[in-house]
Amino acid sequence: MPAAKYNSIKQFLFNEIASGRWPEHHRVPSENELANQFQVSRMTARRALQELADEGVLLRTKGLGSFVAPFKSQSSLVQVQNIEHEITQRGQRHHTELITLESRESDQEVSIALSLPIASPVFFAAIVHYQDDLPIQLEARYVNARLVPGFIEQDFSQITPHDYLSKILPLTEADHLVEAVLADRQTLHYLKLNPPQACLQLTCRSWTALGVVSYTRLTHPGQHFRLG
Repeated sequence: MPAAKYNSIKQFLFNEIASGRWPEHHRVPSENELANQFQVSRMTARRALQELADEGVLLRTKGLGSFVAPFKSQSSLVQVQNIEHEITQRGQRHHTELITLESRESDQEVSIALSLPIASPVFFAAIVHYQDDLPIQLEARYVNARLVPGFIEQDFSQITPHDYLSKILPLTEADHLVEAVLADRQTLHYLKLNPPQACLQLTCRSWTALGVVSYTRLTHPGQHFRLG
């Protein structure tokens, strides 16, 4: 299979989605159309489409075609609050442990979530939030570096990323997915859990008037956390 052509098809499809030219539920070119456009076999075009479907970028429906997948939908019944506020409202002490704060280039998943071209500059922060001495949340947050250039310079032992973003850029909208997941080795380590361990994970995107500003996974130990 011609690898260069195969990668070109995937990159073309991805760039059209990440740029916003193809919105959610937009019908993408068929296998035949892509094969003709890139002068490759249908098998090459089919594999490019199928892999993007396997990665959650496309939805393929037999007899109808391939469509841009929506970001997993939010529940209007759940309001995600700042973890620091939740802990202090219960009369307990909140503090953080910074694991990572660094610059990165966005991969495919992050680019789609932040509506950016692939390999765009983003900041990544990984932080453990504590309730007294109990680790209660592992935060993994990607931020659009162009919208929030000062994010990388913050001391997140003094202010949470959520509070910092809310302070400098009023957040206008958010969506979130809530799901149960089995903790991986890294999560077990930072949340001080023994395997196997079920966790509650919230995947969130936050908007400002200028666009999507952050993409975050918040993972909580199931036995110590609940949504209400």
